[in-house]
Amino acid sequence: MKHVYGWLLLTPAAILLIGFTHYPAVATLIDSFFSTGTAVRPSRFVGFGNYAALLEDPIFWQVLGNNLWFALGTIPTAIAIAMVMALWVNEKLPARALVRMAYFTPTVLPMIAVANLWLFFYTPQIGLFDRVGALFGQPSHNWLGDPHLVLPATMVMVVWKEAGFFMIFYLAALQSLPPELQEAARIDGASRWYYFRRVTFPLLMPTTLFVLVNATINSFKLVDHLFILTKGGPDNASSLLLYYIYQVAFSFFETTYAATLTVVLLALLAVLAVLQFLLIERRVHYR
Repeated sequence: MKHVYGWLLLTPAAILLIGFTHYPAVATLIDSFFSTGTAVRPSRFVGFGNYAALLEDPIFWQVLGNNLWFALGTIPTAIAIAMVMALWVNEKLPARALVRMAYFTPTVLPMIAVANLWLFFYTPQIGLFDRVGALFGQPSHNWLGDPHLVLPATMVMVVWKEAGFFMIFYLAALQSLPPELQEAARIDGASRWYYFRRVTFPLLMPTTLFVLVNATINSFKLVDHLFILTKGGPDNASSLLLYYIYQVAFSFFETTYAATLTVVLLALLAVLAVLQFLLIERRVHYR
């Protein structure tokens, strides 16, 4: 009877999980094997035709490259800054609660609001960065209009927003560490850097794995800021995979090709998650 009661408690969550996660994923996979139907041309089975078209799509490869560079630029940077901030606010410093709040504040702001804020920073001539640069004789820059600057500019904004969120996890992990370890290291004469490298950092590896998986997912699902900042331009230089899926589905109305892109995105995230667990799992538990 207890088992039945347990399954009844799980049923509402299971229905929501199946209805909003598993069923859409399976339906998307099925749609990727069909052509897009119209009022005069019904949808038909095309097998791997959409996947063949994807391999020959130069915009897909450009967007995929953008997203990989975006992930490589934002993930390690945000994690490193988050760890440094957590170590800093874990110490006894004046107005520590205020500093923690200041670091965490960008996290609670909606991405649309953050994008509008940074749009003011990046606006040529009248933006904050150009106004400050003008005081030192620097010329104006079109940060979001230059194909070589637009992707790094969006990376800076995303790191600014996400580092505070990851800091909370590291701060919680640091506060759960036994204080006896630091006292023993101090008695043995270990330096702060040696203690961090040999004790603190290995004990933070479970948190690092959790943060790494979340940061990877976030780097492939961010799309809000592109609507405000660049619309994927110039010439797709800042377009990311999820934004391209949105364009294909709702601007070009190629829904089945968008389904194909979505399957590739899900497969890519699954592969990255598995690799992270396989490569980092041995370092997760301190020995």
